Amino acid sequence: MRISDFDYELPSEYIAQTPLEPRDSSRLLVTHRSTGQMEHRHFRDIGSYLRPGDLLIANQSRVIPARLLGQKAETGGAVEVLLLAERPDLGQDRWETLVRPGRRLRDGARIVFGEDPEQPRLLAEVGERTEAGGRIVHFTVPEGLNEDDPYSVMAVRHRIDEIGNMPLPPYIHERLADPERYQTVYARIRGSAAAPTAGLHFTPQLLDQLRQQGVRTGFVTLHVGLDTFRPVEVDNVSEHKMHSEEIELDAQTAELINETKRAGGRVIAVGTTSVRVLESVASLHEGEIQPYKGSTSLFITPGYTFKAVDVMITNFHLPRSTLLLLVSAFMSKGLMEEAYQTAIKEHYRFFSFGDAMLIL
Repeated sequence: MRISDFDYELPSEYIAQTPLEPRDSSRLLVTHRSTGQMEHRHFRDIGSYLRPGDLLIANQSRVIPARLLGQKAETGGAVEVLLLAERPDLGQDRWETLVRPGRRLRDGARIVFGEDPEQPRLLAEVGERTEAGGRIVHFTVPEGLNEDDPYSVMAVRHRIDEIGNMPLPPYIHERLADPERYQTVYARIRGSAAAPTAGLHFTPQLLDQLRQQGVRTGFVTLHVGLDTFRPVEVDNVSEHKMHSEEIELDAQTAELINETKRAGGRVIAVGTTSVRVLESVASLHEGEIQPYKGSTSLFITPGYTFKAVDVMITNFHLPRSTLLLLVSAFMSKGLMEEAYQTAIKEHYRFFSFGDAMLIL
């Protein structure tokens, strides 16, 4: 299987630069796997395709202001640090990051953040390279900014929240007026470097409407990390190595899923991140769902047998991406190609702030 077989041409004007208002006014391409039939609806109509007893599973991870702009302490040169994952296993306030220009920064190089380099709000020391091509960075708060505990985890997080920027993907060039529009309405647990975008279409009112018609909701956590920013760089798909991401599925959600399956309901995954959590957990126990907290590097490609997910809600993904491979595995490569060409022909909006697809 070659990644070049999962490429497609997309005119730049199809890439959504800003989110629509309200959230659920985006378009929805409803695709039936059993027949290949496609319908053009709006996301607010999704309840027409869900049944009492169905279970929505959504990723409750919250995006952190992970893009930090600083300067080299020695030369004043500009540095950008993108936070990917906190690494308490390596010590307090250590993060796995992407650093630009990373190649020119030696181990031990210092970065200062804040409007005045002479009085920085946050300090960082660049450490070792990671296997995936990032850098481990150790953050500290300058003494005097937090007299009680200048090196506490909360002090560093407070400074990151204060000076960080929302890490919008590089294909989005418009300024985001409201940072909350890059968060789902149910985002609760901070830790992602990018939004689980399929969930951006839900409003509190739509979720209430679905609950009233008998659709239940459960939440999992996957903190979106490096693979969102790293394309598949090898042509042979089997040679691509997925970066590990932290996931959690708690006992309450596990019971909801098992109850739904026993009663003949469908598990509807909101986005590829929810799919990866559900399928990772199901793979541990021969399809059985049990509580789990740990990491996953599950790489879902065509030929994979799904064990937990019955229906998927997803946005339209980048060419040659692991997410496109996952969608192809769920709906078949041929139907994926037909759906994407239909979406282009019908002028759907693509990628993070774009329209959605319901795959039944």
